[in-house]
Amino acid sequence: MANFITVIRSILVFVVIIILFAGKDSNIAYVAAFLLTILVITMDGLDGYIARKYNTASKFGAVLDIIGDRIVENIFWVTYLALGWVSLWIPLVVLTRGIIVDGIRSVALEQGYTAFGKTTMMKSSIGKFLVASNFSRGAYAAFKGIAFSTIIIANLPAWEPCLFKTIVYYFAYISVYITVFFCVIRGLPVIIESKYLFSDTSSKDSKQSEQKNIQNNHTNNQKQSKEEVSSLS
Repeated sequence: MANFITVIRSILVFVVIIILFAGKDSNIAYVAAFLLTILVITMDGLDGYIARKYNTASKFGAVLDIIGDRIVENIFWVTYLALGWVSLWIPLVVLTRGIIVDGIRSVALEQGYTAFGKTTMMKSSIGKFLVASNFSRGAYAAFKGIAFSTIIIANLPAWEPCLFKTIVYYFAYISVYITVFFCVIRGLPVIIESKYLFSDTSSKDSKQSEQKNIQNNHTNNQKQSKEEVSSLS
C-alpha cells in the first residue's frame, strides 16, 4: 500500500504540471494545481506513515520513496524555472545535490545501509538528526510543501496587485530559499560521512558479510538435503 501511494504521487505531479501549462490564464486551473500540489506533498508523508504502522517498511520501499521524492522535487523546480518563477541556480543546486547524495546512497545500499531507519548510513548524532530523523524529514517535507504550493498562488494570472498578494509573494519566495537551504544542509552530512563507505575496511566487511550469507545458505541447503534423505530412508 505504501509503495502504491509513492507511485501515485509520482504520477500526480505530472498532472499538476499539465494543469499549470494548460491553464496559464485561468485562476481556477492554478487553484486546482495548488490543491493537487498539497495532496502530492501530503502523500509524501503518508506512504512512510503507513509503512511504519503496518510494519511493511523495506529497503525497496525506502529506495522507491527516495525516487518518488526526486521525481516530485525535480519536476517542480524545473517547471517553475520554465515558467520563469525561480532563478536557474535553484534547480541546478537541487539537482546537483540530489545526484551526489543518491550516488553515495547507492554505494551505502550495496553495503547493507539505508538512507533512513535502523540501518541508516549516518553514523554521527548530528548526521542522524539532520538527515535521518523524523523531525528533519518532516520539516523538510513541510517547507517543500509550502514552497511548491504557495508559489503557485503567488503567481495567479488574474490577481490584481494588493497588499495580501505582496505578502503571499514574499512568503512563497522566502519558503523557496529556506527549502533550498534545508536541501543543501541535509545533503552535506551524507557527503562528509561517506568516507567509510569507500575505505578498504568497509569493502572487506561487505565481502565478509556476503561470504557469511553464502556459507549460511550452503549450510541450510545441506541440512535440507540430509532431512530429505532421512525422510526417504
